[in-house]
Amino acid sequence: MTAESLTLLLVAAPGAAFVILGMLWLLGVGLSERLLANLTKALYLLLALVACALFWQMWRGGLTTVRVSAGDWFSVARYHFPLALLIDRLSLPLVGVTVVLAGVVGAFSVRYLHRDPGFFRFFLLQYLFTFGALLVFTADSLDLLLCGWELVGITSVLLIGFFQNRPDPVRNAQRVFGIYRIADLGLLLAVFLAHHWFHTASWHGFFSGEWPGHVNQLDGAAASVVAVLLVFAASGKSAQGPFCGWLVRAMEGPTPSSAVFYGAISVHAGAYLLLRIEPLLHASWVATSLVIFIGLTTASLGTLVHRTCADAKTSLAYAAQTQLGLIFAEIGFGWTTFAVVHLVSHAVLRTLQFLRSPSMLRDYHRVHAAAGGQIDPTGEQYDSLLPKSVQVALYRMALGRGFYDAILDRFIVLPAIALARLLGVFESHPERRSPPAAEPTAPPPSVSAIP
Repeated sequence: MTAESLTLLLVAAPGAAFVILGMLWLLGVGLSERLLANLTKALYLLLALVACALFWQMWRGGLTTVRVSAGDWFSVARYHFPLALLIDRLSLPLVGVTVVLAGVVGAFSVRYLHRDPGFFRFFLLQYLFTFGALLVFTADSLDLLLCGWELVGITSVLLIGFFQNRPDPVRNAQRVFGIYRIADLGLLLAVFLAHHWFHTASWHGFFSGEWPGHVNQLDGAAASVVAVLLVFAASGKSAQGPFCGWLVRAMEGPTPSSAVFYGAISVHAGAYLLLRIEPLLHASWVATSLVIFIGLTTASLGTLVHRTCADAKTSLAYAAQTQLGLIFAEIGFGWTTFAVVHLVSHAVLRTLQFLRSPSMLRDYHRVHAAAGGQIDPTGEQYDSLLPKSVQVALYRMALGRGFYDAILDRFIVLPAIALARLLGVFESHPERRSPPAAEPTAPPPSVSAIP
């Protein structure tokens, strides 16, 4: 098979599996856990073999870029929606990591979710997520990347609320969905403005050359606006800056989904977007400064909060947030290759840590006993450099998790709800108003009162 055919098969296979199994589910056809587990293992084994074959084809043929174009989905005037995929030095390692880690999590989930009522639903959403993630990493335009971006987002929300019989997962899923909607406005506006100002949203329209040596072809204030909007969207997807509060809420989902979404793949989609638009980013000092500032401040806050968390998954969530902040800063400083290596290694490490989090406490007790009950705490040598009052203030802020949820609720969420209620008066129509209550009537006389 050619490299183009392998690329199409790699992206389309999980999407086809989702459609087929989804139709069977709607038709009421039940699949046993054993059959679904075997299908999942076969699917991800196929994807891994296809990814290896694609790498071999590119290495043997000396190819650094593979583009697959299926024409336009639709075209209106100067606007057209291209169906084109791209495999290059940036997307290939991320595609490989996605396939391998999603397969590992799928195999782990077979036993983790054994006899769970949502067993079939979990794997159905995992197939859709894999398709969306591969679409994000292989899209040759912002238009197609937006489609995969939204698929990854909706599957993330549905898996956060996976245990739908409890109120907290549903409530946190709704909160994350709202934050996603706000952040994704940046990507949607960037796509619209790119077509309006530059008449293209494809990567080869934005840049000339191949990654990482591609050169920016856009300039002016318009390019700076598009870059800032994309930084806004990337920060929301990677839980950075003002959006850092949603990642810990995502821990309400099953541990396997926490591993593959919020430790490995989904949270790194924002970093991938910044790596893809790096020349556009560095053409604007505003966007570059914003990325560095967001990354370093989030990494600092995540480090403080991480050290005060009492449960394993929350601690890992803030640790992941810290590393993502450092990756953002590395991209802002132009350390592209180092950022890619950091991204891939962090995804692998964090996935394994999330999968082992249920047994982490048992391992800690084993090490604690082997050390004779003496395990020195880490970081005390750095704490001692600060005055006691500063240590207490930082500890209080870390216990309050930076107070960003309280600030967000007070100054953004509650004013938005109040404004929505005020604007609701415009939707009240006379015909929709409830009729006035009927006049109370006297009770009928009793039988004894009738003459």
